[in-house]
Amino acid sequence: MKRHYTLFALGVAILASCGSKGEKTEEKEIATPTFCLSAELKKSTTISEMNEVPITEQLTLSGKIEYNENDLVAYRSLLEGVVEQVRFELGDFVNKGQVLATIKSLEIQDLYRQQQYQQNQISLLQQQKLSKESLLRDGLISAPELLETTHELEGAKIELKRIEESLTLFKAAGNGLFHIVAPKKGYIIQKSISSGQAITKEDDPLFSISNLKEVWAMVNIYASNLRFVHTGDQVKIRTIAYPDQLYNGRIDKIYNVFDDNEHVLKARVVLENQKLNLVPGLSADIIIDKKNNLGMGIPIPRKAIVFSNNKEYVLVYTDDCHIETRQIAPVASNEEYVFVRETVLPKDKIVTSNALLIYEHLNQ
Repeated sequence: MKRHYTLFALGVAILASCGSKGEKTEEKEIATPTFCLSAELKKSTTISEMNEVPITEQLTLSGKIEYNENDLVAYRSLLEGVVEQVRFELGDFVNKGQVLATIKSLEIQDLYRQQQYQQNQISLLQQQKLSKESLLRDGLISAPELLETTHELEGAKIELKRIEESLTLFKAAGNGLFHIVAPKKGYIIQKSISSGQAITKEDDPLFSISNLKEVWAMVNIYASNLRFVHTGDQVKIRTIAYPDQLYNGRIDKIYNVFDDNEHVLKARVVLENQKLNLVPGLSADIIIDKKNNLGMGIPIPRKAIVFSNNKEYVLVYTDDCHIETRQIAPVASNEEYVFVRETVLPKDKIVTSNALLIYEHLNQ
């Protein structure tokens, strides 16, 4: 009887043990991740590995995009006249040597008259020289008489050459006309010429050309910020037209004279402008790193941070099905990054794009 009782108890224990394992299996199934990053969403999601760097604070100064004055060509006419035709508009791209306008000028007409006169004089003097050479051989005149005619002929040739060089310089086109041609290739950035207009040598430039491939960002530095700005400093430029685009540059000159109108010191940043997005006249923010003693930290891009219930979070990525929401405690920040310590560690991977979308999926 005792033996039957012992076997019964052993059977109950085995059943209980099996039941316990079944419950644990169910618990594991309940703990299965409820969200996994889909292949399509992952294509547009950026995941970045974190690294420790020196903490940098930044100073943001105002400024404006301006033309590169070292590349700017302003054209003034050397002659007076009346504009007959204009072949360009403001903003047009032109090539060097391209005809931009045609001008009717009395000065060109006068040069053509002088050219004709000198050509006639040369023809006459050449005949006189031949005649005097014959007379000299016959002993009817002296050598100085022939020499005088020779000098007059050479002088006439020199004067004709001067006139022809002037006609070439002024791009004379006959009938009292001359052409205005582009002195370099680039964009027409200023225009003050139109058909029928009378032009003089004292006029403002008729047009200006710049290639716009390189522009200046002129920085306004107030006295309180002078100690933070130095020649050679690396800066980032952001314009009102493209607020999400940062352009890298370097301060290559500080003008050590205060601007009387704006009461600021000016600094210059030279910028590449291959896509022509940096349009002269645009207002700009110039961001400069400040030196400090804050030590090291983990820089988290601002776009990677999710704000919820007055708290800041990042999404720490382990794999597509294990993404952790982690609250952060910033120790410093600048225009681009928020710096943390301890809450995010070197080699941690965080989601730096689509963070808000993924956060909402994780918290459904």
